[in-house]
Amino acid sequence: MDKRPHVMSGTDERYSVKLICRNCRDPIPNIIEDFASGDLVCGDCGLVLGDRIIDTRSEWRTFANDEGDDPSRVGNAANPFLDGAQLDTVIARGGDKGSGLAKDLNRTHGRTTAQRHERNLVQAYKEISALCDAYDIPKTIVDIAKQLYKKVEDEQLQRGKSNDAIIAACIFLACRQDNAPRTFKEICALTKVDRKDIGRTFKFLKSKLGANTGTTSSNDLIARFCSNLNLSQETWRITKLLTEKAKEMEHISGKSPLSIASACIYMASHLIGDGRDAKAISDIAGVGEATIKSTYKIIYANRKELLTPAIMDRNPKASESNLIVP
Repeated sequence: MDKRPHVMSGTDERYSVKLICRNCRDPIPNIIEDFASGDLVCGDCGLVLGDRIIDTRSEWRTFANDEGDDPSRVGNAANPFLDGAQLDTVIARGGDKGSGLAKDLNRTHGRTTAQRHERNLVQAYKEISALCDAYDIPKTIVDIAKQLYKKVEDEQLQRGKSNDAIIAACIFLACRQDNAPRTFKEICALTKVDRKDIGRTFKFLKSKLGANTGTTSSNDLIARFCSNLNLSQETWRITKLLTEKAKEMEHISGKSPLSIASACIYMASHLIGDGRDAKAISDIAGVGEATIKSTYKIIYANRKELLTPAIMDRNPKASESNLIVP
């Protein structure tokens, strides 16, 4: 590397800006930037050469109780699900050498400053996140459920309703709005809330909030059920075709999409020789074994109409003789 000093050309000298002390006139001035006062000061004679300079350094400051660097530039991010400026002071629980004084101050400060409305929201948000994490529900659905709960809290619709039922209904509604519906039985198993309470609360929130709940079709459920039953992609495709054909049948009118999907999974799995019994499907889909078998009996009676060449030719193992006679 060339360590020779850089010699400026005439053009460089003409367009360059040099700052020197007018008292010292030193070509290599000793200028100090005093960011505390915002001044430019000559280090030799003390003459102030400029004021109100801008501090271009990083604005990190140390707020840690322990020694060492704490490169925190700003506070916590604002929570869009809470109201207010969210600039409250929080007293740390530690740092009192085990005396417990900091913990007591934190508790007292929280009781005197935090609003009840905000405390309820924070507690509900924690519960929604914990429940959704248990079922690996995506964060988008979690955020929708929190937004719905905040609407309920803001409009004071929770009076006379169980808070657990409201949280369960918000999760159920959020799943539908994000096109990833869950069955009532799945939400019941997740939240430990009675199905009737969830259903009543869901209908109440739907009417009061005017939320778009969408509809649950068989195809929305088939992919997840087949995955949980460890069935192949080909079985899922055959089940989807069977479901679309079954919905056009007059004999099956009145059956729920969940019952039709479960019965078609039962037929498709046996059709290609990878059968699942009604109990296994019942445990996954949340439909009674008797309901699955009764629906299957109807579609088996109309199998000639359902088992088209488009379905039978999809898999070489597909054979009508593999089907269980009801």
